[in-house]
Amino acid sequence: MTKASARHILVDTQEKCEEIKKQIEGGSDFADMAKEHSQCPSGNQGGDLGEFYPGQMVPEFDQVVFNEEVNKIHGPVQTQFGYHLIEITSRTG
Repeated sequence: MTKASARHILVDTQEKCEEIKKQIEGGSDFADMAKEHSQCPSGNQGGDLGEFYPGQMVPEFDQVVFNEEVNKIHGPVQTQFGYHLIEITSRTG
């Protein structure tokens, strides 16, 4: 079965999400930005969500993590929780 690891940054607006993405693309560290801005408890670990399988996250999140390019920043991705930047750190299967 496919499994993946990812980290994310969760914020409340698309604009803030896009602004953070630009800063990361400009050289800011993903983990530092997660600690500073993410509204998810995972922010304390640099946004790290560990390993998970399809169906463990909300569908919009799964769609990105299990289909898009690894080691690239994806987003903004809107879910019922807000707007995410997602970096898929690994995927197997």
